[in-house]
Amino acid sequence: MVLESGAGEGSGFSDDDYSRRGARITRDRAEVWGCDLVMKVKEPLPEEYGYLRPGLVLFTYLHLAADERLTRELLGSKVVAVAYETVQLPDGELPLLTPMSEVAGKLAVQEASYYLKRTHGGKGTLLGGVTGVAPGTVVILGGGVVGTNAAKVALGMGAQVTVLERNPRRMAHLDDVLHGRIQVLMSNPYTVEQAVAYADVLVGAVLIPGARAPRLVTRDMVRTMKPGSVVVDVSIDQGGCVETMRPTTHSHPVFEWGGVIHYGVTNMPAAVPRTSTVALTNATIGYAIALARKGWRAACRDDPALARGLNVVEGAVTHPAVADAHGLPFTPAEEILREA
Repeated sequence: MVLESGAGEGSGFSDDDYSRRGARITRDRAEVWGCDLVMKVKEPLPEEYGYLRPGLVLFTYLHLAADERLTRELLGSKVVAVAYETVQLPDGELPLLTPMSEVAGKLAVQEASYYLKRTHGGKGTLLGGVTGVAPGTVVILGGGVVGTNAAKVALGMGAQVTVLERNPRRMAHLDDVLHGRIQVLMSNPYTVEQAVAYADVLVGAVLIPGARAPRLVTRDMVRTMKPGSVVVDVSIDQGGCVETMRPTTHSHPVFEWGGVIHYGVTNMPAAVPRTSTVALTNATIGYAIALARKGWRAACRDDPALARGLNVVEGAVTHPAVADAHGLPFTPAEEILREA
């Protein structure tokens, strides 16, 4: 195993921690990218595009439906790109997205509470309220892993919580696990419009595996929000579900639009790297070992969940949502895996 020097420092893991366990440490980025299998946490940066090449297997978060330039770079370089976020079990679970979704969901309400303070541009509402004062309202779009964890934290703070979800079974599950302490509504244009208008905090937690997030909240809806309210769009990595949102960074996390604070940080789990690193490694390590030992073809043939992670293979788009997002031809991964 070859590790780029300093790769773990931000998460509290030193080069010595890795070298004691058999890793070879290098300061030469080209040496790392020269390996047959390269693992990252996030998609390749523009300055790394030059390392992409035929024969390389790239295993990382990609979010290609929201990034046409990267998609075309991967196609042109003929790499095999396996995306963490589209590895999918038969029951629909996304095992490599789940740990980061848990982290992002919990962080979403914490960050919103911070920016809801008047000293940070918000309306000055305490989410939990106090005796004789009503709590703040948190509206969450999407009842998946992100939405569930956001709801748990919001409830823990004492907020009044509404989750909008379109899957009746998921709605029943939320009502059950959260013991009826939240309001669960069927998501449709009318209920979204009504809920956005009264939200002190709006959390976008919408996900369509591999595809661009649908725009559920329009500019006109944002205009109905109270000045100083806060929007946190966790789905920004997939393009965002709020029309007025744009990607931001941890160093400059928020901006104001229409009097509403917008938080659009991509890769939110990077704010808590120690927790995120351990959680992601727990989830990815088994798949990584299979890819390294068997090669990508055999590993994907043996594991349909891993095969669903194939997004780009040697110049072909193998995930339908990515192809649809950019108007590109689609080649089913099964066809490629049947080849010798």
